[in-house]
Amino acid sequence: MRSLSFSCFFSFLVSLIFLIPCILGFGSMGPISASFGDNSLFCAIDASGKQQVICWGHKHNSSQSQTPSSMYPSNLPPMAALSGGFGFLCGILVNTSQAYCWDPMESSSDLVPQIFKSNAYSQVAAGKSHVCGVRGSYYSESDYGNVDCWDVVQTGNNTLSSKQSTLFYDQYVNTLSFKKIVSGDGFSCGISTESGITCWGPNYGSLGIADVSDKFVGLTAGISSVCGILEESRDVKCWSNNGSNPISSPIGVEFVSLTAGAEHFCGIRQDNHAIMCWGNFNQSLIPKASGFLAIASSDSLTCGIREADLVLDCWYVNASAPVDYEPPLELCSPGLCTPGPCGDGKFAFNASLLNELDLTSLCVRKDLKICSPCGMNCSEGFFPSSSCSENADRVCTPCSLCQNSSCQYVCKLPSPKKKKEWDHLLHLALIIGPSVLGILLLLVGWCCVLPRVMSTKNEEGDKKQFAFFARKPKPETEANSEPHPSVSVAPCPEAAQVFRLSELKDATNGFKEFNELGRGSYGFVYKALLPDGRQVAVKRANAATIIHTNSREFEMELEILCNARHGNIVNLLGYCAEMGERILVYEYMPHGTLHDHLHGGLSPLNWSLRLKIAMQASKGLEYLHKDISPPIVHHDVKSSNILLDAEWGARIADFGLLSTNEKDLNGDMKSDVYNFGIVLLEILSGRKPYDSDCTPPSIVEWAVPIIKQGKAAALIDRYVSLPRNVEPLLKLADLAELALREEPGERPNMSYLALSLEQLVKEGLVL
Repeated sequence: MRSLSFSCFFSFLVSLIFLIPCILGFGSMGPISASFGDNSLFCAIDASGKQQVICWGHKHNSSQSQTPSSMYPSNLPPMAALSGGFGFLCGILVNTSQAYCWDPMESSSDLVPQIFKSNAYSQVAAGKSHVCGVRGSYYSESDYGNVDCWDVVQTGNNTLSSKQSTLFYDQYVNTLSFKKIVSGDGFSCGISTESGITCWGPNYGSLGIADVSDKFVGLTAGISSVCGILEESRDVKCWSNNGSNPISSPIGVEFVSLTAGAEHFCGIRQDNHAIMCWGNFNQSLIPKASGFLAIASSDSLTCGIREADLVLDCWYVNASAPVDYEPPLELCSPGLCTPGPCGDGKFAFNASLLNELDLTSLCVRKDLKICSPCGMNCSEGFFPSSSCSENADRVCTPCSLCQNSSCQYVCKLPSPKKKKEWDHLLHLALIIGPSVLGILLLLVGWCCVLPRVMSTKNEEGDKKQFAFFARKPKPETEANSEPHPSVSVAPCPEAAQVFRLSELKDATNGFKEFNELGRGSYGFVYKALLPDGRQVAVKRANAATIIHTNSREFEMELEILCNARHGNIVNLLGYCAEMGERILVYEYMPHGTLHDHLHGGLSPLNWSLRLKIAMQASKGLEYLHKDISPPIVHHDVKSSNILLDAEWGARIADFGLLSTNEKDLNGDMKSDVYNFGIVLLEILSGRKPYDSDCTPPSIVEWAVPIIKQGKAAALIDRYVSLPRNVEPLLKLADLAELALREEPGERPNMSYLALSLEQLVKEGLVL
């Protein structure tokens, strides 16, 4: 892991100076766009390298296919860029740079007048009932050109037609050359070579945008509003024809992309690629801690393309909007394919980073590239561990992995020195407090029971040795007189290795905090290195556990743990019971817990590995339930108790005491099945079992109704690159729903789940 350096800081300053934002909106152009109106539609350019157009929109009834794009034209030609109007969309054709506009309800329509069909355009901007385009080849490095405009009008039979526009003809405007243009309801605006912003059309005067002397590097338009990014300050400035309710734009925030809805604007921040909105919207619905490279809005919905995996994500601007949009499970282009170098503040998007896909390019021509804006910061809980380079964006690393001073401030962590001081004080308090109380009790006891102690000392002394297994620890005097020999591990239950306390102290550096792997109600788990070179996990009980666990209970637990030996459980290697300690030594699992990978910032795991982990965890639980005598009920199945070994194999951990006295052994096992169903939902969705930021917060209450409605595709974790074959994931959802049945008798046993998941793993080989 690399730390931030001066070069990273320097590149950050350079990007602020040279970064040119990519502006998207109702009437602007990008890799994703939307039409407005009752039949609003989103379209995006796919990431296959063919630049095909995929579209999705409202689901009007439940009988329609789960793939929204099947509702709309599937024969659209490949396009280089898109722009949405009111009930129609436009694009620029990949091969000819010609404009192409269509009515989603009439797949054969081409809403470009004959007089303009043969023209090449570098920009198109669709408004409510008109389109304007900047002449010039889309792939030319010359950005400026003259403007053509045409009307898109509704005919008597509810279809759309086009004609050359007279309302948008302006003799002065037609002499100007434009670089960027946007369109709204009855107006178009552009950034020209001769001046800053120039607007025209019958309604542009109501915007109050005349005589603007500031220079802008980007624009976006809503139906009746315009926002632009100032060249010098990079602040956003907005205008609206609604004088009684002016748009209050953010100050001091730099953006790389803007989009406009009916009454709101949203932007992608330059620093961390997170979403920020203003106008009339519900803040709680905006995605948190998510990075985007392209976004577009319709009247009440915004959709974006995630920077991490190019998966589509959509959200409404208010909670009362209908929730019947489902973006297709396809990957989309993060930007527009362009010729020439990317320049400062941008990087050439590297398709090979999407390691689950056989993609070499996202563009139809090898000489083209997608220049995406660099991110310089990361979302909360992450820090930038490397800066943006020519072919890669900055890398965000979880703050849990912050190990040096360069990330302490970003992660808002105490300095190592202060943390050490506080830890030392806390350690002293924990030691001194009980010690003082213990001394007082000893003094009282000494006065009361000294005669009895003296009379029975010799008689009782040797009976305190712990002798549950055949091998006993050597007496302390013998250990001090000669080195403790290396003991080979014999498989349980024939013998368990008996570790000396001094040996485990040395292996864990004195049970120091930096060797900690985790902690819980039982105590602490430490990473340890034994003298023979083996790495192990040492589970040390705390004082409360020791007080409430007598020697016989500890012996019983050891007997159970030593009899449990399987490739999908964490196997016990030995124990230590010196000085009243209760220490268990287990196999070390170097890849941590499933919970850490799903929710804790470690690598998110690809789909093939997730299915494999689900299958192996089920086999571990099946072994505990079925193949060991007496059977073991885990009682605490959760993703943090599923560990990953050196080969990324899943191991069940923290199972312990069962009991042969369980009144309803089968019912207890069905409780394990239910909890495993929750783990399956976590694997499928990436969501925590309970998340107060979500509605509903319970993963079961959220997911099970969706699965029962046949819409399990909506649950699939969009932080992970989408697999080619989603069928095994949909079947995984069905298994989870089966395990989560309210009636225990309707739930399958672990053997059924293990067999079903094994079949899914075989099917998932084509993921």
